[in-house]
Amino acid sequence: MPNAPHPDLPSFRLDGRVALITGGTRGLGWEIARTFAAAGAAVIVSSRHEEACLEAAQALRDAGADATGIACHVGHWGEVDQLAAQAEAWRGHVDVLVNNAGMSPLYQNLSEISEELWDKVIGVNLKGPFRLSTLIGEAMRARGSGSIINVSSTGAVRPTHDIVPYAAAKAGLNAMTAGLAEALGPQVRVNCIMPGPFLTDISSHWDHEAFAATSKTFPLRRGGQPQEITGAALYLASDSSSFTTGATISVDGGAQWSQANTGDASHPAGT
Repeated sequence: MPNAPHPDLPSFRLDGRVALITGGTRGLGWEIARTFAAAGAAVIVSSRHEEACLEAAQALRDAGADATGIACHVGHWGEVDQLAAQAEAWRGHVDVLVNNAGMSPLYQNLSEISEELWDKVIGVNLKGPFRLSTLIGEAMRARGSGSIINVSSTGAVRPTHDIVPYAAAKAGLNAMTAGLAEALGPQVRVNCIMPGPFLTDISSHWDHEAFAATSKTFPLRRGGQPQEITGAALYLASDSSSFTTGATISVDGGAQWSQANTGDASHPAGT
């Protein structure tokens, strides 16, 4: 009977699971946090600013979710260790980790990039996700299951002159995704979302006239709305992606295939 309903339709629900989202108080991270909460997850939102974490967690609780906030600068190894320990202790386990925090400071010329700026960009975008993934990932593996989602950028594959340190870090994050998938499997799945230009709070700093012209070269002819990242994140967090690991999924409106130079419009919204 070819038209009969499928008996094993995969579920996108996250009931009983705990999700930790870095850069979770604004932009794409906040949209992911809201979606995971709506799907039944208990949510830990983290960013550098404690007040923002507490406000975001309260907003989720006001909407009926189980949520808490933990401040952490993911570029600092010691703070990442503390975040992992506190997150594990909150409800006794972390089932989903989203490494969303990111940064890409502006600069005029490549030669003006200081060692401090370089180290900061690598620290937040690559070093922190590595340390947090290994700590949380090994705990997941010991329990027998888990999902790690790294948030990269199309800048990793279409780097431009104004995001060189950031693009290098995100390319490393893409490579790390594949390596951790092999290292933590088969119990833990590790995947990556590669966003293109999204119209989050960070886009307020763009040259909107230039972006309007550039976006006309994208297959979808526009930038993304923040909520348009959530379907990919929910898929990778849930059992619906049970045979997906080591994957990098582009959510960019086709921007990476555009012939135009997107510049810093390709930045995702992290913290």
